[in-house]
Amino acid sequence: MRVGVAKETFPGERRVALVPAVIPALTRAGFEVLFEKGAGDSAGFPDSMFQEKGARIFEKRSEVFDPADTILRVLSLGANPEAGASELDLFHEDQIVIGFLDPFSYPELVRKLAERKIIAFAMELIPRIARAQNMDALSSMATITGYKAVLLAAEALPKMFPMLITAAGTVAPARVFVVGAGVAGLQAIATARRLGAVVYSYDIRPAVKEQVESLGAKFVELPLEIKGAEDKTGYARAMDEEFHRKQRELMARVVAENDVVITTAAVPGKRAPVLITEEMVKGMKPGSLIIDVAADRGGNCELTRPGETVMKYSVTIMGPLNLPSTVPYDASQMYARNISNFLLHLFKDGKPRFDEGDEIIRETILTRHGEIVNTRLREILGLAPTVERGKE
Repeated sequence: MRVGVAKETFPGERRVALVPAVIPALTRAGFEVLFEKGAGDSAGFPDSMFQEKGARIFEKRSEVFDPADTILRVLSLGANPEAGASELDLFHEDQIVIGFLDPFSYPELVRKLAERKIIAFAMELIPRIARAQNMDALSSMATITGYKAVLLAAEALPKMFPMLITAAGTVAPARVFVVGAGVAGLQAIATARRLGAVVYSYDIRPAVKEQVESLGAKFVELPLEIKGAEDKTGYARAMDEEFHRKQRELMARVVAENDVVITTAAVPGKRAPVLITEEMVKGMKPGSLIIDVAADRGGNCELTRPGETVMKYSVTIMGPLNLPSTVPYDASQMYARNISNFLLHLFKDGKPRFDEGDEIIRETILTRHGEIVNTRLREILGLAPTVERGKE
């Protein structure tokens, strides 16, 4: 069983799909690991470290793709819509690709994988169940996103985060409002608290109040009727526009009272809801800051420009993209553990399992037999339900 890892091609991507520490477990399971030369350099893992653990290094990408049964990627076609298209010709029939594919945003690109009879698994679709926790790459990367968002805020805010009592007087602590208490939001809360800020947080799911308060933040409760705010996987559901209109009205006062607003609200495969309007930005104090980590989904702030920093009404609005890539060493280690655990789960006795009775495999597989097999993806593309092939 040969597993191939090539350099990432998404602009600015510094992560690598495997790190040296996970290779021994794969080799013990019978995998031979192939690397493109320099694949781990930008993450802080030179070729020599991979070779010491038994991986083979090749000069050309084709020398990795051609013999590999499985290709592991951080961002594959879909999550890497432009540069990823250049890899299509490198894949061969019945080859497996595992990585982030962003299938619901770019379903037509997933169709191209199916047309080439490539078997694709999307790491962002790992179900949030107990036995899949060590494979949950989405949560791993969200942890880094929340942490880095606060560091960006601390650097850009013209105030210090902690309260300081000095000979020159007392410096009041910064007030930070975190919108969305998922993995990224909770990590943002924890990081801001460690830096000494007074932190507030809001989420449409009342159940997260206890988690927010356990981190030392104050949970903001808005008098909104909330039904079905969370789906069976633990992610927030998309709410209708009337709900978001009422939410914005009630949130305006809270936003105006804070120095930093960090927005993390996102629904997988959908545009991020607009929670901070231009009118709300007008009401913020001069020098205030918005860090919109939902920028890659369009942004939670009406004024966000993905990948840019803009200033409007004396408020700075940052729309950072791909924050995990800015901490490539640790991000790669976390992702490598997730994807190698999934790989070991998928392969048994030297062969991949396509057991539809296994929730982890059933939820993550996108394409097989030249068809799109993911139910939701077929609905998006207007395809009829697949004919059940039976368990294999």
